[in-house]
Amino acid sequence: MSLALYGHPFSSYTQKALIALYENETPFAFRSIDPESAANVAEWLRRWPLRKFPLLVDGERDVAETSIIIEYLQIVYPGPRLLLPTDPMAALEVRFLDRFFDLHVMEAMQVAVEAKLGKLPIKSDEGLAIATARLERAYGWLETHLAGRSWAAGEHFTLADCAAAPSLFYADWTYQIPGGYPLLRAYRARLLARPSVARAVDGGRPFRSYFPLGAPDRD
Repeated sequence: MSLALYGHPFSSYTQKALIALYENETPFAFRSIDPESAANVAEWLRRWPLRKFPLLVDGERDVAETSIIIEYLQIVYPGPRLLLPTDPMAALEVRFLDRFFDLHVMEAMQVAVEAKLGKLPIKSDEGLAIATARLERAYGWLETHLAGRSWAAGEHFTLADCAAAPSLFYADWTYQIPGGYPLLRAYRARLLARPSVARAVDGGRPFRSYFPLGAPDRD
């Protein structure tokens, strides 16, 4: 098998790529990046010294950045699930939503996480306050956007939902989606019930103690 994904099962961006692979039942080997897997770590760093994962390896081709990985899979390993529409304008909306979840949900959540880990020059409670304010704005926009939609871009599961699932999974742990956003809460529940997402979440379940803010007793 030439296709391999380097990452960690508790990593949000690794889960995003895994969801796409699971959606189309694409055969691949998973190469865990952890202290017990020195050979995987060495090969990952040799191929991608920027120290970011996931990294998709297809023979001698290295594909970095999760959204690009998913688009690459659609081009080279197409399956029954079309994660990016063929219509250019529909594809543009999916790409926008993918960016929205990565930049306005995932990155907002990361402020609280990195402050807690001491990676930002602010106190933990300050990082949480910043993350909460940003997530509140994102939640409000999504509540309006999701009206009349089953999935982020409409009636079909796409790249945008691959991004949404881990983003909202961890964001809700950081700042729980308020009851005033019933559409967003229902959308998150639909995501977690989807087999590809549930499989990715279950893969990270043994590592929940890693979440620096404390993993809640739910999900």
